[in-house]
Amino acid sequence: MATVDFMEKLVRLTPATRDQDHIPLLVASLPHTHDRSSAILGRGRDPLPQLLQGIDLLNHAGVGVIAIPCNSSHHWFAQLRERSQAPLLHIAEASVAAVPRSHATRVAIFATRGALLSGFYQRSLQEQGLDYFLPDPDGAQNEVDVCIREVKAGRFNVAGSSLERACVAAAAAGATALIMGCTEIPIASRHADTAGLTLIDSSLELARASVGYALERGWNRPGWDS
Repeated sequence: MATVDFMEKLVRLTPATRDQDHIPLLVASLPHTHDRSSAILGRGRDPLPQLLQGIDLLNHAGVGVIAIPCNSSHHWFAQLRERSQAPLLHIAEASVAAVPRSHATRVAIFATRGALLSGFYQRSLQEQGLDYFLPDPDGAQNEVDVCIREVKAGRFNVAGSSLERACVAAAAAGATALIMGCTEIPIASRHADTAGLTLIDSSLELARASVGYALERGWNRPGWDS
């Protein structure tokens, strides 16, 4: 579902009036990859060999850039980038670039427990001098966990209710903005009152970076187009 959501955002962000104005897209949907968050937490099988196989598949296809609409997979970003023949876009860098710059901005990060333990969002925010905090692991993070799990199961209203409770807790803790650092969370946000927080949609920002990269290179208007 998160992959389909990402693809739709790519299409909507592309300035096109006909099929031929769109960006060529190759999707490798590999759902049997071992759970990334569990692996980071030391509770599951290592998904890196499968992730590298995905990169090999895209290398073989000759793609020009790779975007991975799975936040937790970015724990292995360095290894994936080393294997890839094409540049890789980083979802956290794209998302943090969209955070409002203000002395009053305080960012909550909602993501899998694995992604939070990995720390790539925290590092990116620190590099930009932005204030942030993580949900209480025994409180609001439980709601985030449920939200992500329920989106994967297709129960969007339940996911939205859990997200709504997590957002209320974040706002009460002083958050003004929320990085939705798992690509399931933006789907749930359509079914939730997000407590007036400024939402940073990691899937949308990665799609925006992807479209920008492609348009700069004219991939929407190849030389044989007429």
